[in-house]
Amino acid sequence: MLRKLIRTSLITFFLLFDSHNASLSQSRDDIKQINEKKEQENLISYSEINTIILKNNQELKSLNELVLSSKFNLNSELAKRNPSLDLTVNGLPQYQKGRTYNSNSGNTKTSQLSVNPSLQLKLDIFDPLRGNEIKIAKLNYEIAQNNYDIRKKDLIQEAKSRYHELQKSYQDVLNKEIALDLSIQSLKDAESKLETGIGTKFEVLEANAQLTRDRQLLNEKKIQQKINELALREILNIKKDFHIEKKQALKGYWNYDLETILKSGIQNNLSLKNTSLQKKIKQNQAKNFLNANKPKIFISNTFSSSFTKGDSLTSAAIDSDEYGSSYTNTISLNFSWNIFDGGQNRNSFKSQMASANEENFSYFNIQNILESDINKAHLNLKLNEAKILSTLDEVSSTKESLRLSRLRYEVGISTLKDVLIRQKELSDARSKNIDAVYKYNLNLDQLERLTFLKINTNCTDQSID
Repeated sequence: MLRKLIRTSLITFFLLFDSHNASLSQSRDDIKQINEKKEQENLISYSEINTIILKNNQELKSLNELVLSSKFNLNSELAKRNPSLDLTVNGLPQYQKGRTYNSNSGNTKTSQLSVNPSLQLKLDIFDPLRGNEIKIAKLNYEIAQNNYDIRKKDLIQEAKSRYHELQKSYQDVLNKEIALDLSIQSLKDAESKLETGIGTKFEVLEANAQLTRDRQLLNEKKIQQKINELALREILNIKKDFHIEKKQALKGYWNYDLETILKSGIQNNLSLKNTSLQKKIKQNQAKNFLNANKPKIFISNTFSSSFTKGDSLTSAAIDSDEYGSSYTNTISLNFSWNIFDGGQNRNSFKSQMASANEENFSYFNIQNILESDINKAHLNLKLNEAKILSTLDEVSSTKESLRLSRLRYEVGISTLKDVLIRQKELSDARSKNIDAVYKYNLNLDQLERLTFLKINTNCTDQSID
């Protein structure tokens, strides 16, 4: 009876324990699914960077306001071609009271309320400065737009660079986790051999030292990952938690020859365009110094009126009910000419033209730097293409070397030192491959930024293991 009771109790316990474990397992699966769903919802893909930068970056919003300012300034200059209408009222109203004494004539007195409005319409027929001022405003507006586009492209490239760097950090952490697992296995093997009497304490110490180093390296990579995540968060201006595609992949390939990319880079570079625009601005400013000595012609139409109540300069009694009005309308063709200014404008013209010529040297300097940057990026891309292939072969070879070294160690024809060396070689090979993919993607983004040519994305889905 007692045995039966004990057996029943044990069966009940194991059933409850299994049920509890199943419940825990189901709970873990549910939590995992929830976390995966949250990650998917907050996932930022590489292709979304452009949109996020345009939407969130505060520096771009500030530059956009400068573009609007230049646009309004242009509209202001264009409005100068339209006629102007001015209203002037002297006294609103004006009250005048006084008395005049004269020994040879009668005395007079004044007590009068008056209003004197005047309306003037003015239209420029010829203004020697206006045309160049409009041109200058248009050029400044174009420069403001170019500055916005330059900074936008720079920020997008920088954000992509930080995205690649964070991806690299995830792969670096994964690589060090793999290295740590291998070191843990090596330590277990060394301890097992020591227990069976075929190993040495020295091998255990070596394995433990390698394990400590790998833990430290893994911790450093995790800290660097957090730093890179903060850097990406800052440039994208994202407050909530986010995730990115952790697996590295080649973002495309570059199928343009050097001559094509140099030509495209020079033709489309906005900094070069801005230098040319700055030269035109200075040339127009120089012309305005000469135009300041040309005549200005305009038409004006002035309508003046006067309304009064009361008497003015009368010798009789003041009649406060007396009132009157008058008006005049004057149309005139006006002419003004600054004939001689002592040579001031002529010298200012020469000074501004010298400043405009200086932009030629700035243009060729920027062009020289641009050509050098494109050449370097193109060469580095080719270099990293070769590195990706060679490091893949190196990873494959070191994997096999580690496998063979571990087998040799297990059968006693090799030492743990050899296994640990092969472990480090495999970790280094993986690091080199991760770095090569990272730099290759950076070179692609750099070439796209410098040349305004699009990356061919046919191989986007070809991931690197």
